[in-house]
Amino acid sequence: MTLTPFLVINTNRMKPAIAPLGLDYLGEALTAKGYIVDLLDLCFSEDYRKAIDDYFSKQSVLAIGITIRNTDDCYLLSQDFFLPEIREIVKYLKTKTDVPIILGGVGFSIMPEKILEYCELDLGIRGDGEEVLSLLLERIAEGRNYTDLPGLVYRVSGGFVGNPPEYFDLNKISSRRRKFIDNRRYFNEGGQGNIETKRGCNQRCIYCADPVAKGRKVRLRSPEKVVDELEALLDEEVDYFHFCDSEFNLPEDHAKAVCQQIISRGINKNIDWYAYCSPSPFSEELAMLMKITGCRGVDFGVDNGNKEILKNLGRDFGKDEIKNTARLCHRYGITFMFDLLLGGPGETRETVKETIELMRETEPDRVGVMVGVRIYEGTELGNMVLKEGQMEKNRNLQGKVEGNNDFFEPVFYISSELGEDVYSYISELIGGDRRFFFTTRDDQEKGYNYNRNQVLVEAIKKGYRGAYWDILRRLSTENR
Repeated sequence: MTLTPFLVINTNRMKPAIAPLGLDYLGEALTAKGYIVDLLDLCFSEDYRKAIDDYFSKQSVLAIGITIRNTDDCYLLSQDFFLPEIREIVKYLKTKTDVPIILGGVGFSIMPEKILEYCELDLGIRGDGEEVLSLLLERIAEGRNYTDLPGLVYRVSGGFVGNPPEYFDLNKISSRRRKFIDNRRYFNEGGQGNIETKRGCNQRCIYCADPVAKGRKVRLRSPEKVVDELEALLDEEVDYFHFCDSEFNLPEDHAKAVCQQIISRGINKNIDWYAYCSPSPFSEELAMLMKITGCRGVDFGVDNGNKEILKNLGRDFGKDEIKNTARLCHRYGITFMFDLLLGGPGETRETVKETIELMRETEPDRVGVMVGVRIYEGTELGNMVLKEGQMEKNRNLQGKVEGNNDFFEPVFYISSELGEDVYSYISELIGGDRRFFFTTRDDQEKGYNYNRNQVLVEAIKKGYRGAYWDILRRLSTENR
């Protein structure tokens, strides 16, 4: 085993600071296999060039791994594209070293070949990296061929080859250690810790890139190991958590088992936590268990309130399930937000009105309103748009439309049936209801885009903790 360090770099510089969970798992996995792994965390560096200079003035490396968590902020009004800065970071690294630079991460795994081409790099890993990366580093150190490794994307003459990923057993993740990154600092500056109970998603949402990046098979971690990890973070004085699963309650039996394990360990009174959930299934038993175990809030991906639009979006629930979920949250005192995704195929002003009326009827604590659906290659929505042809003439599209048939840069679907000035129309429907997080083109301060959100940064400095939508909710309530 080489004693030369492998350097991993976190390029996610969004604020508030979001802990790079994948890097934490990856660093622990490589360390357990005997590698020396260094972390250069650019989240906390005002000048990435200086941080790189300082590191390479003292150290040479075997190779460099760069994680790409997000390609953009998925937000129509800002369309903040992160890859240009990452490309500049790569260019600067190349002036310091000629070792292999390997890309990975969820954002990378959505469109690996295009990101490698854009960054002028040759190697990346699509999907889980905890096992494949150690094999790749071993072969790099020994000068052996590595092109047969699963999930590897590599340059050949004329383009790239992408090997199918092999998703590994998540129970191999070290659950007793979460020490590779500075979780305490991320908690202090980001307001919450994070953890996974599963990877992959078998839902059929037409817009979601999670199955593209993580696979369509849901892979579960044992509840015992999940709670081991919670205890490890508690030892680091991190006691507010966000479960980063696509949907915590899918499958529901696993979510119940995690809650029951929390209770059996007796840590339910020591933690506060949040999760993303689907409106269905959401049983009374699960609601009760979540409340008992310290659940402070749930963000439900409701998307819409119209039966046909939900069907168009690939969702498998309707109004009855949405109403039932709201009823149970009210009964058990669980703070909850319903997240809307307006503007998808078939959306009209009438369906938007129906959705807003349903939100008022169900009375969630907050309603997130997102207008425009980010399109990704490999999704059903992306395929539908390509089949329609001539993107430049497609009246349903906004964003970087010309010369962007692979949706590399942000492109958004907004049904042309909504007509002109949809933001004013939605504003009129919402009126002065403070429960709605809704951003207009003229007043983006009222939205809940978490990218570069100084309101959240300042609130966390003052001691606020938890999911960002709930911090904004509490700030709004207290400032009345």
